Amino acid sequence: MWRYREFLPLPEGVKRISLHEGFTPLIKAESRNNLYVKFEGSNPTGSFKDRGVSLTISIAKSLGVNGVLAASTGNTASSTATYAARAGIKCILILPSGGVAKGKLFQSILHGASIIEIEGSFDKAIETVLSYIGYSRNLYPLNSFNPWRLEGQKTIAYEIVETLGYIPSYVIVPVGNAGNISAIWKGFKELYDHGLICDLPRMIGVQAKDAAPIANAWIKGLDKPLFVSNPKTIASAIRIGKPINWVKAWKAVKESNGTFITVDDNEILNAQIELARLSGIPVEPAGASSYAGYLKLLDQNVIDEKDTVVLIATGHALKDPNVTVNVQFYFKTSNIHETLKILDNMVKR
Repeated sequence: MWRYREFLPLPEGVKRISLHEGFTPLIKAESRNNLYVKFEGSNPTGSFKDRGVSLTISIAKSLGVNGVLAASTGNTASSTATYAARAGIKCILILPSGGVAKGKLFQSILHGASIIEIEGSFDKAIETVLSYIGYSRNLYPLNSFNPWRLEGQKTIAYEIVETLGYIPSYVIVPVGNAGNISAIWKGFKELYDHGLICDLPRMIGVQAKDAAPIANAWIKGLDKPLFVSNPKTIASAIRIGKPINWVKAWKAVKESNGTFITVDDNEILNAQIELARLSGIPVEPAGASSYAGYLKLLDQNVIDEKDTVVLIATGHALKDPNVTVNVQFYFKTSNIHETLKILDNMVKR
């Protein structure tokens, strides 16, 4: 990520707090022509959040803050805890009780974060963070209303252009708090404004059906979100009813002549399984929502298989082990002879 330092508006003398995030692979999906997956699960903590958190923690450390504060559904928490530990500063997290995947919670605990669980959704957690920083400057906020977060995340666009060598027709992004899609669009726009590319992709935002305040409003032709008080989806990373960056996301999609779309939990799970079993790409449910959206848009003839499409797979499958998928063949045996027989039958299938 830091290779693009000239595009990151950093003050001189800021020391980089880094774990070599970024430069994630752009993987061609074997099951589809012209489809590529930007696999953000290969970042140090397993999600795209490391890009923005690395930059933001670097700024926080340079300011001499005593600690950082973040609300999270999981990925921001694990990333913030990890990079705060790297920087040697205190980390306090506000998490929705029961709303964070075990893998992400484990990472946060492992890296020494102090955790407060509150009743309610992520939206209650972010409200708590905003209330605290409204009257105290003792903790530096790490959520994506902090512009440094999005500055780091825009480097995804730079890497797509550098790796692919040309501009894809579409970039499909899971949308929760709505910062990433606007950050990626900002990255493409900056390359365009500097004359480094001569075309721009269309941005498509994907939300889970019962956590889709932006997409539902877009589909109905409204001009602002239909906020959801109790968002529900297995894709915990995008289980957000009141996205704080909705204005930026809306602008990005509108400027790029893109669209928003919803997918249900079954479509997400099927997409997760298909990506893993047909292309060997392990993504968490939220990351799989981009592929689910792609399949739906193919069916609706919005996208053609000839179009070059990049999916943003936001996190690794191991981040969210709570989700159970169907196992095709699973056996328990008690002796070697029985095992050999099962092996022989498997070979013949």
